[in-house]
Amino acid sequence: MNESTRRKFLREAGLTLGSAAIVSRSSTLARASSMAEIGLENQDSSPGDQSPAAAIDFRYSPLSWQTVYCFPDDPFKSLVGDHGDLRYWNPGRPAGAQYFPQIVEFSLLGMESDQVGTQRLESPGIPIIHTRIDRPEAFLELTTFATRRPAEGRVDNVILEVRPRMAGALTAVPLVLLKTRREAKLQTNSGVTVLRLDDEKAPPFLVTDAPLTVRQVGMVEREYRMRAAVISEGKPFRCFLRLPQEGQEVDKVLEGLTKPQQLLAEVREYWQNWKPCEGQVSFQIPGPQGDFLVASARNIQQAREEKAGKLAFEVGPTVYRTVAIVDGHFLLEAARYLGYDAAAQQGLEITWNHQEADGGVFAAAGHAHWKDTGIALFTLVRQAELSQDWSYFRAMQPQVVQAVKFLVSLREKARSDGSINGRYGLLAPGYGDGGLGGIHSEFTNTVWVLAGLKAVVEAADKLGLADPGGAKQFYQELRAAFLAAARQEMRRHPEGFDYLPMLAKEDPLWSAPDEWDRPRPQTGQWALSHAIYPGLVFDKDDPIVQGHIRLMQSCTQEDIPAETGWLPHGGLWPYNGAFVAHVYLWAGLADWARRTFSGFLNHASPLYCWWEEQPVRGSLTADLHADMPHNWASAECILYLRHMLALEDGQDLRLLAGIGDSELASGEPLAWLHSPTRFGRIDVSLEPLDRHAGWRFKFQRGAGPAPANVQLPSTLASGWRFAKITGAEVRRQGNVLMVTPTAASWEAVWRA
Repeated sequence: MNESTRRKFLREAGLTLGSAAIVSRSSTLARASSMAEIGLENQDSSPGDQSPAAAIDFRYSPLSWQTVYCFPDDPFKSLVGDHGDLRYWNPGRPAGAQYFPQIVEFSLLGMESDQVGTQRLESPGIPIIHTRIDRPEAFLELTTFATRRPAEGRVDNVILEVRPRMAGALTAVPLVLLKTRREAKLQTNSGVTVLRLDDEKAPPFLVTDAPLTVRQVGMVEREYRMRAAVISEGKPFRCFLRLPQEGQEVDKVLEGLTKPQQLLAEVREYWQNWKPCEGQVSFQIPGPQGDFLVASARNIQQAREEKAGKLAFEVGPTVYRTVAIVDGHFLLEAARYLGYDAAAQQGLEITWNHQEADGGVFAAAGHAHWKDTGIALFTLVRQAELSQDWSYFRAMQPQVVQAVKFLVSLREKARSDGSINGRYGLLAPGYGDGGLGGIHSEFTNTVWVLAGLKAVVEAADKLGLADPGGAKQFYQELRAAFLAAARQEMRRHPEGFDYLPMLAKEDPLWSAPDEWDRPRPQTGQWALSHAIYPGLVFDKDDPIVQGHIRLMQSCTQEDIPAETGWLPHGGLWPYNGAFVAHVYLWAGLADWARRTFSGFLNHASPLYCWWEEQPVRGSLTADLHADMPHNWASAECILYLRHMLALEDGQDLRLLAGIGDSELASGEPLAWLHSPTRFGRIDVSLEPLDRHAGWRFKFQRGAGPAPANVQLPSTLASGWRFAKITGAEVRRQGNVLMVTPTAASWEAVWRA
């Protein structure tokens, strides 16, 4: 999305300031009609149509968003809203992600309403946020950024400017609006205004070089007026506002109050020197995909936080400011892909610190989320594969045995309680998640546990370790029981295919008195997506897999599966689209994968982050749900972009499986170097030949076990035919090239 398009997108998506300490939904509703006017409604197309379906242009962006602008590993997760408002001190659950006890907004006196002209990051890797608020005769420009000079400590900063939109002089009165139920005390001394909450001795909440006068507007809102300022084209009004985050007194931030541009330059330099990768890992992904990759790496680092001396990969800044086992698996895998090896190991240890005395592993999702224990096992294996260091896995065998025994006890619990799950020989009824609330006869826990058990059994066999806790027999029995249950539980979809719901037919939820409360066929399918890939529990031609794929295709809206999560009516779970894109990619449905992944990206805000769930365009039945930025989404972005270049499919390595016309359209190189796989570190790069006569792919693999097979496409995208390979031998197998798997370094060429 170029800058002029982004400006048009945001300019026409008008937004009105709310008046409550809960971020108002009226701004979202007010913008819906303008979005339809510029053609951002559903643009579904056939899966093979790369234009416009694969274009990345924010066409499905939420109409309201919030963005972090703090530093990596920063304990102060400052947020800025979509109209430049500062949002503070969300208490976490049970409050929602849009509730903030303190909100600071900026405006101008006058009769007209504020309209957001633009909001942008300086770049995907620089979270300095520029917001322009338009009035007919002038505009307010806000530059928001965080600083942490050693002498000052951590401070949030806003440079406020008022500029005319026409020739001649104007008089304007800027406003600062504080929404809080706490008492606010205003002090002015020597041209510095200080705002404190509760009493005069409290730490300063806001320090500014602009004189302010106060007017109580309502129960929770106070309006602070600045002095009237005469502005002209060459003489804007400027002031600087600073919000100390560590309880610093005024004298700590006074020097910086006089040097806003110097502070801004320092922060810009910090982020210009920041790198999305660590160690020897690097990548080159051109265009919007590359922008998303950089922004996602930054999002993850900003959400990360030190806990008890270790770096915890947390999910979000508000209600999900916590470690989650399933989210954490994908965050830790993404961390490895980016070279954050030491932090990923710390995150793995934090995951296993959640193991309890009975062997179960539980975190934010609660004690009926049995799958967390299976996911912890899966994560333990995957992290060892990526690091090529199995010492921690070996050391954790006593904990693995405990975990397996705990899972076995859940099957015995189900057998004794007479449940549907017990009759089938599955795990006890549990919490499904992803739209399945409460305790039910469901299959999400069993399918994820199958993935964890499979990974542990295969790893123990490879290492020659004792079978941990009888995991092999338990896996075989549980898998056989599940497959038998699936044959009984498959349902016929109205579109004429069979699929496996994640809730048993006899579960009372299917017959809830109010049809509105009954689950959708696609509810809870997220766990089956994961069991398919990366869990690899099923073969590609398994009816369970084929039914899942048909179901996901059938419910696609706005290029991603719809109504799959907690918003079952008119809602979307954007990064669930990335789960399904991985299933498509693994299954060889590259066009569907590309379309769905692009759809996932297009549901991000123009500042490169995602809500967990949001309404479909035009929905009158859904609301924004959960956290933003949601960094499981950021992790999925990173994983898919690596996997489109190099996908691990069991013991096979599939290269360039996700590369199509849209990835090659720019004519620029793509690369991911020193990337970890279960086969060791690999370098992969795809570069155009002179005058765009073709493409050259370079591959190099370091120490590690050789894949069973290495695969390449015989036709690259739609127009490039395989020409030659050097450094290895190749044989054709249909549309796939099978490359010598033991060859450590080789090059392949495709020509028009």
